[in-house]
Order: sequence, then C-alpha cells, then structure tokens
Amino acid sequence: MRTSDADILFVPGLGNSGPDHWQTRWEKKLSTGRRVEQTDWEHPRLKEWVARLVEEIARSEVKRPAVLIAHSLGNLVVVHAAPLIAPRKIAGAYLITPPSDAAVAALPEIDPDFVPVPMIPLPFPSVLVASRTDPYGSFADAQAKAQAWGSTIVDAGDAGHINTESGHGPWPDGLMRLATFLKTL
Repeated sequence: MRTSDADILFVPGLGNSGPDHWQTRWEKKLSTGRRVEQTDWEHPRLKEWVARLVEEIARSEVKRPAVLIAHSLGNLVVVHAAPLIAPRKIAGAYLITPPSDAAVAALPEIDPDFVPVPMIPLPFPSVLVASRTDPYGSFADAQAKAQAWGSTIVDAGDAGHINTESGHGPWPDGLMRLATFLKTL
C-alpha cells in the first residue's frame, strides 16, 4: 500500500503536535493526510477524543481505508476507539511512544478514564515504536502493550519521547519505517 491508497489520519497527544513536530511535518507532506482535531488539546476527555476519531474514520472515503498514525496519548485514543470501528475501515495503525498508565494518571489535566488502557488485541495490523528512554513510559511497558495489542514492536533505542524536544522534528527514520509498514498492508 502507498500513502495515496489510504486516508492517513494523524492522532496527536496532549497539547497537539506543534509546527516542528514530525506529525505536523508528515501531514504537510502526505497528500491524503489529515489531523484528527480535538476541541481541547490541553484537557483531553476520553469520550470526546474517541468520538472525534470515530467521526474522522467514518469520513474516510469508502474506497480508501484509513491508516492511523498516533503519538503519545493519541495511542490510547486509538486503542479505546478500536472496538467502535469497523475493522475493514482501518488498514493499520502506526503507534509511537504510548505513555504508561502511571504517567497518564499523574497528569491532572488528563481525564482519568484514559486509564487503565485496554490490553486487548487490535482488530487491524499495527506497529508500535518504543524508545528506551521515553520519560512517559518504560520500554518494558511498551513491550507489554505491543504484546497485548498484537503489535509488532520496533526498538527506537535512546530516542526520548520521539517528539520535537527529543530532537525528532522531521524524523526520517520513522517515515522510512512507516513506508516499510505500509508495504505489508
């Protein structure tokens, strides 16, 4: 599959992805890419964020499935929404640095309903990219999520949270890994 064969839906986390973030850069590069916009990026509410993702997936063209590209808290939105989505509408999900339940629970601006995160198999193929130095979740936590979700795990090494602050503006390695994943769909 090529990016032009799918609706590429970017699912950012808390605070959205700023102008230098790899999600924003990729969204501008990919002609079929669009962001799942949220009403309040600073105070995420699970039901609202899941509803917006489900709406955006429903907007995907009938002849084109969606590929979800989630970062941080956006991963939890994907997993919570998965049971509400017809699997044939999703070609796959590319999941980057999901936070641990403890990290999410420690942030008072985030709706506590985000945790515990469902530990159930996703009904579509997925790749989870994890960092060994993510301040919001350990590599072991990411491995457990990947196993529960049926995701292929990719070890990004010492990569922080894979965001602008950790030096991942354009993140070309991530884009190449996305292309590899799309070829399997």
